[in-house]
Amino acid sequence: MNWWTVLLTVAVLGAGVVSGTGRAGERKVRQRAEQLQRKVEVRLNYLLYLPPDYDKQSAWPLVLFLHGAGERGSNLELVKRHGPPKLVEQGKDFPFILVSPQCPAGKWWYPMELSALLDEIVERYKVDPDRIYVTGLSMGGFGTWSLAAYSPERFAAIVPICGGGEVLLANKYVHLPVWAFHGAKDSVVPLRRSQEMVEAINRAGGHARLTVYPNAGHDSWTATYDNPEVYQWLLKQRRGQPPTDK
Repeated sequence: MNWWTVLLTVAVLGAGVVSGTGRAGERKVRQRAEQLQRKVEVRLNYLLYLPPDYDKQSAWPLVLFLHGAGERGSNLELVKRHGPPKLVEQGKDFPFILVSPQCPAGKWWYPMELSALLDEIVERYKVDPDRIYVTGLSMGGFGTWSLAAYSPERFAAIVPICGGGEVLLANKYVHLPVWAFHGAKDSVVPLRRSQEMVEAINRAGGHARLTVYPNAGHDSWTATYDNPEVYQWLLKQRRGQPPTDK
């Protein structure tokens, strides 16, 4: 079991000074400016996969996979139920570094924590900074949208599956290649959650596409992660460059 701890520094500026009038016109300070500076500990368990030829190449693409609500907890075996970690467990090799964190029980995916994890991985392993991708299913689909909005300049492309995001943040994704997936019969997360995001991004001048499985319910991830074309498309995308389907 791999786990890591990283310390973050958070600075928050307090409220501005508000004054009242005391005796003989004196100004009485009722509020004062303060500053919070505290280190926040972040701890996440995660699975790490390195390509078979890892030592033979100077830099590798990095894929961050975010699982759904059912895999939360402290048992990393749960993370192997779906998606790329499942395929790795079955013997499949990928031409990228795969990092699959586990969200603690009762928690949600928080962008600050995931960003700290990515910082740690980039520092420790041979990561191509222009080929960092994030994908996730259900709760992880929501996490994918959220993380990409939090630090849109970091990623080369995202693949959110049966998730949803904040339409008002559509402008955050305009430079980012997006390929979303959803089941038409999803009764857990309505299809409109993906439709609204993709439509808003494209209206804002972005490059988002949506694949809808007409007969699928909530499980739109199995077909997606089993599709070699998804990985081929993903790995063609590079940060700062126009999306490519070629």
